[in-house]
Amino acid sequence: MKQNLIIIIALLFLASCGSTTVKDEATRHQELQQYKQELHELEQKISVLEKELSANAEEEIINVKVAEIESRLFEHFIEVTGNVEADLDIDLSPESAGIIEEVFAKEGMNVKKGQVLGKLNTDALQRSLDDMKIQFELATTTYERQKNLWDHNIGSEMQYLQAKTNKESLEKRIEGIQAQIDMAIIKSPIDGEIDVVYQERGQIGNPQTPFVKVLNISRVKIYADVSETYLTKIKKGDKVTVVFPALDREVEASIYRMGNTIDPYNRTFRVRVNLNNSDRMIKPNLVSVLKIRDYTAKNAVVVPSLLIKKDFKGDFTYIVDSSGGKNKAKKVYVKPGVSNNNITEIVEGLSAGMQIITEGYTQIVDGSIIRF
Repeated sequence: MKQNLIIIIALLFLASCGSTTVKDEATRHQELQQYKQELHELEQKISVLEKELSANAEEEIINVKVAEIESRLFEHFIEVTGNVEADLDIDLSPESAGIIEEVFAKEGMNVKKGQVLGKLNTDALQRSLDDMKIQFELATTTYERQKNLWDHNIGSEMQYLQAKTNKESLEKRIEGIQAQIDMAIIKSPIDGEIDVVYQERGQIGNPQTPFVKVLNISRVKIYADVSETYLTKIKKGDKVTVVFPALDREVEASIYRMGNTIDPYNRTFRVRVNLNNSDRMIKPNLVSVLKIRDYTAKNAVVVPSLLIKKDFKGDFTYIVDSSGGKNKAKKVYVKPGVSNNNITEIVEGLSAGMQIITEGYTQIVDGSIIRF
């Protein structure tokens, strides 16, 4: 008996829970219907008010300004900050180590490729070279005599080969010492200008320490990081406008190359633009802005973004309706597309040839009589 009582209580509890769930769901459906009813009533009230305002203003003619909608080329641009670098920028160091004996380079000096900019001390190498040359002269004489004897079948082949080997060995050693002396002469690898002289006479030069900086900025390259969002919208060869705010200058160029990797930290890829810089006014690290086109529509219907308004139904604007013998304002709902420089492309709702109200639209409603 007691067990049956427990089962009955449990069933009653489950039934109450189920009824609560059903009740909650029914409540939400009722609330939804109520909101829909309120929205419908609100739309009716708005419609009545617009008609009343239009009726009251029927005798009143509102002055407006209009413009005819035309289809034209529409372009959208993104702007990214660029970093200017010299096409050739070299920190030049000696090829060998030694005390700097001569410094011919001066900051601001124009140099040619191969021009001598400095020289390391080579006294020890020069003495070794002179000694080697003396030994080489003796080895050459010895070799020529041994060869002459060998040609006449006099002497041993070993003596001839030793003389020949000694001569050739000294010849190679002389070439090595001469190469070291040549490496002590610091030459410009490019045509350009000396921007910085890092070392002075008497200091120790070595391949790890820069001696001078040589620049050639007759051409510059600009790098910019672009969001991966535009990866499919930009390609090599696309035209870009490079703006230099400090110079108040704009230059047309094209994308020279696009990077092949995405930066994992900021999700961008790199683009490069090359520019001629004949007047050398574009300096490395100068602030630049790249305007890159990412969208084009040839016959787009565009309107000023300011003319697009919004209500609970969506985006709308006012056009001229000349039907019925009177010019009236007509409220038209539209589907905006891409915007650029306060101009918006209209994808749906407007077409070329329509007249859009550009001024006075704040004083009119749908159906207002207008004059322009």
